[in-house]
Amino acid sequence: MAVPQKPGGGFSRPPGQGGFQKPGGFNKGGFRGRFVPRKEAEHRINQFIRAPQVRLVGENVEVGVYSLQDALRMARDQQLDLVEISPTVDPPVCKIIDYNKFLYDKKKKEKEMKAKSKVSEVKEIRFTPNTDDHDFDFKAKHAESFLKDGNKVKAYVQFKGRAIQFQERGQLLLLKFAERLAEVAILENMPKMEGRRMLAMFAPKGKKKG
Repeated sequence: MAVPQKPGGGFSRPPGQGGFQKPGGFNKGGFRGRFVPRKEAEHRINQFIRAPQVRLVGENVEVGVYSLQDALRMARDQQLDLVEISPTVDPPVCKIIDYNKFLYDKKKKEKEMKAKSKVSEVKEIRFTPNTDDHDFDFKAKHAESFLKDGNKVKAYVQFKGRAIQFQERGQLLLLKFAERLAEVAILENMPKMEGRRMLAMFAPKGKKKG
């Protein structure tokens, strides 16, 4: 892990103490800032910002270019942290914010985006033309669970041997299945034959077709 640097480069060794100074506020006797990181910070904050001038943005400041010392004083007055959010521009862009809250909100947003981008799976439910009521109910409950988790369901009736003559029975079974799932699913296509199987695809309600 990289060792933080004090403003202007070089290492900081507090008087009378060994080791390096940890990030997270001003030195003893001054404002320490609200953020005390447990590991190396994602952004330069407070006295670890190295630029002599910074551009402040945000609702709690008058937008403009300030000396680093003035920006640190403004952060101290608000009991918040000076955070470098765009280090590659000149001067770097900073905000005066609660850095702990900033990291919490960032992590929460990333978690929500990850949940939304979850790729749905296609779960298969297999029937035969002679599926009885007990087996039908058992498989319908599984399908409901899959759909509520955001997955699609491919239901099919498998015809073996001379059972292929009972295609109408398979179609009725799949339509009955669609009626059973009506509260949680959308029937994307009417039952159709593919080889020796009759298929129907179901998508969870509230999800776009894809």
